[in-house]
Amino acid sequence: MTDFRPRHFDLVVFDWDGTLFDSTALIVKAIQSAAADVGTEVPTDGQAAYVIGMGLQEALQHAVPAFPRERYAELASRYRHHYFARQHELSLFDGTLEMLHALKTRHHWLGVATGKSRRGLDEALHTVQLKGLFDATRTADETASKPHPRMLLELMAEFGVAPERTLMVGDTTHDLQLAANAGAHSVAVSFGAHEPDAFERFEPRAVVHSTAELDAWLRTHA
Repeated sequence: MTDFRPRHFDLVVFDWDGTLFDSTALIVKAIQSAAADVGTEVPTDGQAAYVIGMGLQEALQHAVPAFPRERYAELASRYRHHYFARQHELSLFDGTLEMLHALKTRHHWLGVATGKSRRGLDEALHTVQLKGLFDATRTADETASKPHPRMLLELMAEFGVAPERTLMVGDTTHDLQLAANAGAHSVAVSFGAHEPDAFERFEPRAVVHSTAELDAWLRTHA
């Protein structure tokens, strides 16, 4: 029987928001609206975008550090209100489905490691188009927030894949540091939450500027 294992990576793990899902602008706006609702200082676009990829609690603590810690549950509730009210408007980046199907055809295991909650990710994955594409997923509320390596280590352990055979794809420094902390390789995308100038110190295998460019890189190097 022919062995269809990929040449370099058995497991390809994707961040969700800003990498596969075009949600950066909505997340920023939801954080800012939540801060306004509770009467605290509203973070700038850059401050709100920086925390994308972290678990919600950690993200809000970074984005709105002066807000009383005992009231973060209230802030989180307002964030969820604004995000879920408009989540139906969001979509995958153009070309994402074709890219994922191509990886499945080449017999990669596919995973998601995200700062979203389990509820949030399951709602996003609840479409016919995405059913069966991902072999395993991890969310920040069931493991540990990025850049702690736990979610990636758990995915590698689930499939028995070594770090050197694992690739993490993400749009933030949190994703790249997660990969580095887990001993895995990474590829950065520049069209999400973080500016690509910050990526170099994490030594990603590549920085790509569109889903089409990511697909082309994966077809050649993964």
